[in-house]
Amino acid sequence: MLNGIDPLLTGDLLRILDHMGHNDTLLVTDAHYPAYAMGAPVIELATSSPEAVRAVRTVFPVDMYAGPSVTLMTPEPGTGEEVQSQLQESAAARADRLEWIDRFDFYDRGREVFAVLRTLETSKYGCVLLRKGVVGDDET
Repeated sequence: MLNGIDPLLTGDLLRILDHMGHNDTLLVTDAHYPAYAMGAPVIELATSSPEAVRAVRTVFPVDMYAGPSVTLMTPEPGTGEEVQSQLQESAAARADRLEWIDRFDFYDRGREVFAVLRTLETSKYGCVLLRKGVVGDDET
């Protein structure tokens, strides 16, 4: 254990996050997502997607420059609204830094990520892309 580090952040996950640079993207997935098909390193985390994002955001700045900081998959009507709301809250990004894209575009972007964090989330649409920023940038 380390002081000040969320216990959900394993050594393997912290190593991946540390190796990421500005503009690299982390894909946080639910249990349904084809995480291992993306071609990027996969870290498994035994928690929900919103809890994983909350923990990651304690050490991971999101990008505040061009383009969105956080990308969510647009859910089918009547599905996924609760988990999407929780993901937005956990990501703690300004509303103008959020982007919504359709499922197939989300899958395409998933193939371009630095790493994948696969969770035990069973809610549909419990996935999010987080683009890494620069430590010390004002995110408010």
